[in-house]
Amino acid sequence: MTNRPEHYRFHNGAKAALPFADEEYATRLEGLRDILELHGLDAIVLTSMHNVAYYSGFLYCSFGRPYALVVTATDCVTVSAGIDAGQPWRRSHGDNITYTDWQRDNFWRVVASVTGTGKAVGVEADHLTMVQAEKLNAFLKVKRGMDIAPATMQQRMTKSDAEIALIRAGAEVADAGGHAIRAAVKLGAREIDIAMAGRDAMEMEIARRFPDAEYRDTWVWFQSGLNTDGAHNPVTARNLLRGDILSLNCFPMISGYYTALERTMFAAEVDAASLGYWQANVAAHEYGMSLLKPGVSCAGVTAQINAHLESQGLLQYRTFGYGHSFGILSHYYGREAGLELREDIETVLEPGMVISMEPMLTIPEGQPGAGGYREHDILVITEDGAENITGYPYGPEFNVVG
Repeated sequence: MTNRPEHYRFHNGAKAALPFADEEYATRLEGLRDILELHGLDAIVLTSMHNVAYYSGFLYCSFGRPYALVVTATDCVTVSAGIDAGQPWRRSHGDNITYTDWQRDNFWRVVASVTGTGKAVGVEADHLTMVQAEKLNAFLKVKRGMDIAPATMQQRMTKSDAEIALIRAGAEVADAGGHAIRAAVKLGAREIDIAMAGRDAMEMEIARRFPDAEYRDTWVWFQSGLNTDGAHNPVTARNLLRGDILSLNCFPMISGYYTALERTMFAAEVDAASLGYWQANVAAHEYGMSLLKPGVSCAGVTAQINAHLESQGLLQYRTFGYGHSFGILSHYYGREAGLELREDIETVLEPGMVISMEPMLTIPEGQPGAGGYREHDILVITEDGAENITGYPYGPEFNVVG
């Protein structure tokens, strides 16, 4: 019987152009190794899509298989499945080892070969399942474990100049998608057809701006009528009717980096009750953006917007927090929960952070003006304030269309 290895190196082809320069990844790894040294760890095993991509450039496609980035004081190794062949090597900053499927848990054998056994190991407790955590302990024989997910999130929350440049480009791509959607809005058109127009425009623009990138995961949620009541409601085949409230949501994905444009619209005309809620939400949006600056806390900003909406008799219609961080995240991975505009987040805003302002009011069906009203802009915190990098206009003057 042919000897089947547990792992091998398939360094097939030359390294590809990553989203950032080698110096950017070296700086990120330096920060990660600071975490390692601070807590007396021998190795860090990262398993989430966002952290593997943040520190190595490799955004994996799991399909039920485990992946990792293993970092020690000297090594930086992505661990990938054989089904991906040489793509993880080409798209990783540092080394790559491929594990085989010939026997169960070869993945953990590879990880242990890099970390060693009986070591102090940092892991992402919010990503490891109970099963995988048991396997980590069994194969690595961990002397001491530590959850380093909060520390890595803290590092990701402050963006480099290179990250801000990419996020800025993403915001401009979202604007292009918004204009394509606006042009596609017609009475009788289906949500799905309008959404595809925006998605196609964004993917073409991403390919134009980033010819060396990989392309995946860009999407649009374009909602109408009752389907606007939730911020994350999927697209349907509903046909647009005159007077419908519409919700435009563009999400370009560039090398794992998410940006967003979200706007309230109306089909052909807007009634008085709807216009009142729309204008009230725009006012909350503008007020919220005026509060974003260095030195204020997320909870403090939230409290001020809450007070504003309560004074208008509208706070009961708010459904979620007022904004969140940007970076390597999507609707199925990532989230920098320490930088969200919610009552329970005490993080203080600092220059280099990137955060949205996105108040939403949902008026229940059966009431005048029923529907979900939401505006969304992306702001970069600067030394003395915030820069709005979203360009697509909000409000009734531009967004009664069709």
